[in-house]
Amino acid sequence: MTTLEGRSLSLSFGVHQVLSNLDLELKAGEIHAIVGLNGAGKTTVMRVLLGMLRPDVGEVLIAGKPIDGLQSDDWSSIGYLIETPFVYPELTVRENLSMAASLKGVASGDVADLVDRAIVRLGVGQWADRRSAELSLGNMQRLGLAGAVVHNPDFLVLDEPVNALDPSGVLMVRKLLKEEVERGSGILVSSHHLDEIARVADRITVIHRGSVAGTIDPSEADLERRFFHIAYEADAAAGLVTS
Repeated sequence: MTTLEGRSLSLSFGVHQVLSNLDLELKAGEIHAIVGLNGAGKTTVMRVLLGMLRPDVGEVLIAGKPIDGLQSDDWSSIGYLIETPFVYPELTVRENLSMAASLKGVASGDVADLVDRAIVRLGVGQWADRRSAELSLGNMQRLGLAGAVVHNPDFLVLDEPVNALDPSGVLMVRKLLKEEVERGSGILVSSHHLDEIARVADRITVIHRGSVAGTIDPSEADLERRFFHIAYEADAAAGLVTS
């Protein structure tokens, strides 16, 4: 089974260790959610998995290949949205998506159809021919998500995908994730919204202080209680809890 995998990842910024011996695996056809407190390392591990940051220790493999040896075709199998959507403000929504598709290796004859499909899926048709600089935060997020999926990737890495979205946008993302998984994609998603992510996740991993602290069954009744229990136990095991 095709996987995106991080093995024994450790990373420090100066004296501050942000990842510590962290293992994380994403399989094709699943939604793997990662949750954690602010500063836990969720975005950092996503950046490492995408080759944006190089770990001090450990390795990242995509379909069994170390990322240092990947070719452009290998990278085109991944779509992502990390923190702020990257768009060219002077280009229209349609132009941004066309560029995203081309950069991901989509054949020129297929770009227009795939862009039209992404525009419909993410509900940005009304703004398709507007400059991206004119978009609201929520519609900018929709554009970022459209750019992540426009080329039908094998893997999606999405950092807080419902950021700035209204309730209709949240439902749109839920539908999008389910459709991508049904297509066979593997999706790694971070979220602060436990109840929402549990609606779609196949498994939930808790990251705390740069390490995997435990897992949560998405079907559990009291997700927040379980989450804080895992974080407390991790702190207690590290001697960080005083009685």
